[in-house]
Amino acid sequence: MEHHVYFWLKPERRNDADRAEFEKGLAAILEIDLVTGGIWATPAPVMERPVIDHTWDYALSTRFDSIEDQDAYQTHPEHEVFIQRFKDWWEKVQVRDLLPGS
Repeated sequence: MEHHVYFWLKPERRNDADRAEFEKGLAAILEIDLVTGGIWATPAPVMERPVIDHTWDYALSTRFDSIEDQDAYQTHPEHEVFIQRFKDWWEKVQVRDLLPGS
């Protein structure tokens, strides 16, 4: 399964130094043993279309072998470190969990 998270940073956190620190935090999430793959990203500069949302600052896409692994990840100590470190940095977060078709 895949777990996608979209982050909208507070305006005062959209500077180069804070972005670099946030990116290190995102990279650390991908090192958690339950995560079998993934990426962090920023909005791609594709053509403007009414269905595309470019308002978010960062996305994190993580892959897991099972829903149970994703559930365990939610309480993993390193995930908690990320949340505690950065929760005051974002003004909005949205999550999309995907279960691939067979």
